[in-house]
Amino acid sequence: MSEASYPLPEWPKAYPASGARAQLKQFNADFCVTELPLQLPSGEGEHIWLEVEKNGANTAYVAQCLAEAAGVTEKDVGYAGLKDRHAITRQWFSIYLPKGETPDLTRFEHPEFRVLSQSRHVKKLRPGDLLGNHFRICLRDVQGDRAAVETNLTAVRDTGVPNYFGAQRFGHDGGNIEMGRAMLAREKRVRNPKKKGLYLSALRSFIFNEVLAARIAQGLWGKTLPGDLLDDAGISTGPLWGRGRVSTTEQALALETAIEERHAELCHGLEHAGLNQERRALVALPHELTWQWPETDQLVLTFSLPAGYYATSVLNEILLTQEPDRNTSNEPAAV
Repeated sequence: MSEASYPLPEWPKAYPASGARAQLKQFNADFCVTELPLQLPSGEGEHIWLEVEKNGANTAYVAQCLAEAAGVTEKDVGYAGLKDRHAITRQWFSIYLPKGETPDLTRFEHPEFRVLSQSRHVKKLRPGDLLGNHFRICLRDVQGDRAAVETNLTAVRDTGVPNYFGAQRFGHDGGNIEMGRAMLAREKRVRNPKKKGLYLSALRSFIFNEVLAARIAQGLWGKTLPGDLLDDAGISTGPLWGRGRVSTTEQALALETAIEERHAELCHGLEHAGLNQERRALVALPHELTWQWPETDQLVLTFSLPAGYYATSVLNEILLTQEPDRNTSNEPAAV
């Protein structure tokens, strides 16, 4: 596949398809996410930390509203991660307010979010400042073999899932990858730093997914290969491409080199884009995965994932899901 062959490929799954399907996010309450913070506010400092519950709003919009309410600019508002719009989510925001009277934002009224609590802290929240997220997902109109779904649920609980980056990372029909490729090839000039970072992140995510897909296709799913690099939990890792020598060896290096050669233009560009090589776990292990069937055609899942991992990677190994057509652009859902 060439770098410009889009839409995105259907990367292989770890487990046999259950053949079942269901509706996802028919209502916002069907997808509930609670952020697991790295720390709680200390009660003192130049920043106000807010615990916010939002319903039908995206994170950037809430940050804008909070900035206006506090009388500051948007750059003074921080948050640890983007949360889905079509969901009910709880997450933390910070506002830099070192002087003057502290506004009570718990009294701020808005139809799409509410401030649950506020306290002061010594630092601003920045992307990635979270342990992970807890999910409660209700799947409706489940159709198919319930026993096959149960089999996959048990496999996911016991073994985990491929830690793919979700499709939302790549934009509509993989457009973020094509924009990133054109940017690196100097066919397009991107001035906005946030968009530039978005496109570079999409390219790194694409290469990672290609490495992971190759391991699954070769029957190496869940195995530690000779020459693998392991994370602190002992899980094999894949590359987030950038400058620096590839640090795997033997069979793992050969597999990653084959992907590098297939996507030489992208990898070469990432090496010269100012990004250092990093690693990411190839397996995601949902913590305390449980499930219930409150109705014959409803399945409710609860589990937690580390920061930067995708709930869709879990769902994709269980059954096919479809969301209502809301005629809106894709919302960021890297939670």
